[in-house]
Amino acid sequence: MAGQPAYLGRSTEKTKAMNNPYDVIVVGAGAAGLVAAARAAELGGCVLVLEKMERAARKILISGKGRCNITNSATQDEFLKHIHPDSRFLRHAFSKFFSHDVINLLETNGCPSVVERGGRVFPVSNKAADVVNALVKSGARHRVEIRCGHKVTGLIVENGEVVGLNVHSNSGSQTLLARNIILCTGGKSYPATGSDGDGYRFASSVGHSIKTPHQSLVPLETEGNTAQRMKGLSLRNVKGSVWLNGKKAKEEFGEMLFTEFGVSGPIILTMSRFVVDALREKNRVELSVDLKPALDEAKLDARLIRDLAENGRIRMDSIFRKWLPAPMIPVFLGKTGVNGAMVGHQLTAKDRRKILLLMKDLRFIITGCRPFKEAIVTAGGVVTTEIDTRTMESKLIKNLYLAGEMIDLDADTGGYNLQIAFSTGWLAGESCMTPR
Repeated sequence: MAGQPAYLGRSTEKTKAMNNPYDVIVVGAGAAGLVAAARAAELGGCVLVLEKMERAARKILISGKGRCNITNSATQDEFLKHIHPDSRFLRHAFSKFFSHDVINLLETNGCPSVVERGGRVFPVSNKAADVVNALVKSGARHRVEIRCGHKVTGLIVENGEVVGLNVHSNSGSQTLLARNIILCTGGKSYPATGSDGDGYRFASSVGHSIKTPHQSLVPLETEGNTAQRMKGLSLRNVKGSVWLNGKKAKEEFGEMLFTEFGVSGPIILTMSRFVVDALREKNRVELSVDLKPALDEAKLDARLIRDLAENGRIRMDSIFRKWLPAPMIPVFLGKTGVNGAMVGHQLTAKDRRKILLLMKDLRFIITGCRPFKEAIVTAGGVVTTEIDTRTMESKLIKNLYLAGEMIDLDADTGGYNLQIAFSTGWLAGESCMTPR
């Protein structure tokens, strides 16, 4: 396995035969799975991790544009405000293993971190691979065995208790027994990394309810070609507002990006969960962008009047450069009907008003969102009411634990989603090795 640490995929002296089962088998070598495995092994468990892809933690490797936003330095109460739909479910998990704990775990294993703007925590090296290596190293210190290229095909349940699973690899199919199984298969976002919804099928097969998964933290598609004409333009310090059926419903301040299909960027991703839900319910969804949120209409109008007076003999398409990025100017000229060749003192009060209103309310109709392969996380999943918040154990099947993105929990951008995975994984790993 090129590019993998040398100990991945190797058997250890702890490996058990079928009639002498593992203490724990973890399904999925992502953020939740690697932390769960390390914690269970640290408590003395014989632990096997099964990963269907040819290398571990592929999603972590591409997160944060290859830098990996590990967590956020926000307080627990503030952290919970960024999690949906029921953040209370995570209070116990966060009390057991929170942001400072994962930061310490990574640093102990060779990956120090730094806090950046907005409380976002990144590895000092700016390399997501260092986060993966530290997580794998943490497990290796306690002799966790990781087998890549092993796809779980089903769970084995007897008398309401999970006892093993069926696995397929290049060497064929086999049955592995375990005293505990932790499902950490991820959601459906970025399916090329291995998160293709397998976990929902496993959980459903043993009776769990699944809230229909859908994209979250996902770029949005817009009607017409206005956004496309500004493709590649990134805006800072703007306010985006979502309107449902003519009423303002949500707003965010920050950065956004125009693309060949519509809009993206931090404020769009943050609002996308709400937008996708609204579209699924057949609402009319619009995005309003306030390009000058620091100025109310009166102050903005005063600025326009001043600039027009000072540049009365200059062409309007040149004056616009004082107000807007260059890619926006043709759009504004087209939408307002202003002739770019006219000079400033020729602009009427009526046309000045059109410019002002467009600056305060550049409107787009949202028609959809991008597919799962472009979504950062998945909303929906195994309902939390069927999982014990104190242990992450299934309330339906004994010794079956669930952690990470496959649970119906997701969060805003900023490191919050990975922390959900780390905390639920750690709690599951500890719980399955704690005497009851």
